[in-house]
Amino acid sequence: MGTVLIAGANRGIGLEMAKQYADNGWEVIGTAREPEKATELNAIDNVKTMQLDATDDASIESFAQELGDQPIDLYVNNAGIFGPHEFDRDGWLELMNINVVAPVKLANILKNNVAQSNDKKMVVISSQVGSIAENESGEMMYYRSSKAAVNQAWKSLSNQWKDEGLTLTMMHPGWVQTDMGGPNADLTPQESVNGMRQVIDNLDHSQTGAFHDYSGREIPW
Repeated sequence: MGTVLIAGANRGIGLEMAKQYADNGWEVIGTAREPEKATELNAIDNVKTMQLDATDDASIESFAQELGDQPIDLYVNNAGIFGPHEFDRDGWLELMNINVVAPVKLANILKNNVAQSNDKKMVVISSQVGSIAENESGEMMYYRSSKAAVNQAWKSLSNQWKDEGLTLTMMHPGWVQTDMGGPNADLTPQESVNGMRQVIDNLDHSQTGAFHDYSGREIPW
């Protein structure tokens, strides 16, 4: 077991990840924009809650200083939003900032921490709708574009850092019963996270840059 850092761990998939990794003996660092309000996260044993707003450079700098040189075996970026349903320039830019720029910024901030660990893994929670090949409806254009963009960025990082031993992957969690997915979604958070954990555990460096779903299926670009 090692240390997992989950960005966006105060609810939904991130919260369930924190619970499952903690239950399995991992040291868990979970981030939240307002840690004092992250009641469920704070109640989990073996979890350290840290303040982080990945869209705020001052918050990122403070977070990095507090984290120091602690090795991080697994970095999971779960933070994200759905964004606008129709054209909204400011809303679209905010969506790209949160879903694309922030996880890449954090990956660069955490690169040395992950490189010093045993597992050396980075995961971004993406979505199947980021697949251009599987876009047959044209719906959710703004959200789709953000997930396609973070896939491309994460793929680029995987190539840039391949010789340094880091393994990066993009993961589709399925349609999950969260605030974003709604109550009629196919999967509970427990089912989604259990599947993703198995995929992550079985990742080896030869798979860096791959795009998987929670069942292990490789998703076409």
